[in-house]
Amino acid sequence: MYEQHMRLALQLAERAAGRTSPNPLVGAVIVKDGQIVGQGYHKKAGTPHAEIHALREAGENARGGTLYVTLEPCSHYGRTPPCSEAVINAGIREVYVAMEDPNPLVAGRGIKQMVNAGIRVYVGLLEQEAKRTNEIFIKYITTGKPFILLKTAMTLDGRIATRTGHSKWVTAEPAREMVHRLRNQYDGILVGVNTVIADNPALTCRLAEGGRDPVRIVLDSRTRTPAGSRVLTQDSDGPTFVVVTDKASIAGIKSLAAAGAKLVRTAANAQGRVDLHDLVAKLGEMEITGLLVEGGAEVAASFLEAGLVDKMLTFIAPKVIGGKEAPGPVGGAGIETMDRAVQLKRVNSGCIGEDFFIEGYPVYENGR
Repeated sequence: MYEQHMRLALQLAERAAGRTSPNPLVGAVIVKDGQIVGQGYHKKAGTPHAEIHALREAGENARGGTLYVTLEPCSHYGRTPPCSEAVINAGIREVYVAMEDPNPLVAGRGIKQMVNAGIRVYVGLLEQEAKRTNEIFIKYITTGKPFILLKTAMTLDGRIATRTGHSKWVTAEPAREMVHRLRNQYDGILVGVNTVIADNPALTCRLAEGGRDPVRIVLDSRTRTPAGSRVLTQDSDGPTFVVVTDKASIAGIKSLAAAGAKLVRTAANAQGRVDLHDLVAKLGEMEITGLLVEGGAEVAASFLEAGLVDKMLTFIAPKVIGGKEAPGPVGGAGIETMDRAVQLKRVNSGCIGEDFFIEGYPVYENGR
């Protein structure tokens, strides 16, 4: 029964995926005498939190009831008043909290306030599920940097395109729709300039029911992005950032700015390319909490070599391309021995349509 109510709260929280940044996803359910009397979820940053929606729906029935909430109620004044005070004033008898809020402004204070007010508080119900729901928020609020998901798609023989570069489409429609759902959830989507030149992608969210376009980010240390690229010319609410270094020409910068690009300048690494650590820090300052890295192969290798990928998602299509010159999903120099391979932990796999997927969290040589 307890888990059932918390699972409902988690389902409610996920309804707002992609809408609450930089805030977390939170769901709340209020139960009294075995009946659900109120429920709600945080819909958008700056609007009432999940607990408030649930309390308003419950009304007087909240008094003496039990609150199930996926994240510790906030205890500070931000864009909205503290939820812990609202819970106390509503006369809630006991509270089940899936996880403590990692935000240093809260971090146990909301729980302490409720306990001091005489409310019985239980922490940890479906904690791992709650942490997964808010993995983007947890990374951002504790480090100031975005959670980075590297998405790749390949054939059964490990190719992302034919030897001529043709790549539409590696996967079938259900997998592609899943990617658009990710674009709807993540604040930013990143590719390298070679992908822009070769594929001219839109990098938008194209769901039948609509969705939010992420901020488009193009790694382009030498301003080679064509001014007529779809990432610059399409009608979209999401801006396009072109990331350059001091290697970029003044003429190239002016041309991209005239085409509507927003320029971001970073330090250059030893190879004269964008310093990814510098870029990730800047994206965090811009409140980009989650970053979806889509390609190409050299970009994927660079993020992995820098130890910046928090999660990987790979689609595998049941088809074979063949050809020694057909590219794979990760480029770079590669490792010399198998013991240096990036290993995934907490691996999950399954089918989506006729394709397969594998997702997991990289473990790097330093043990992270």
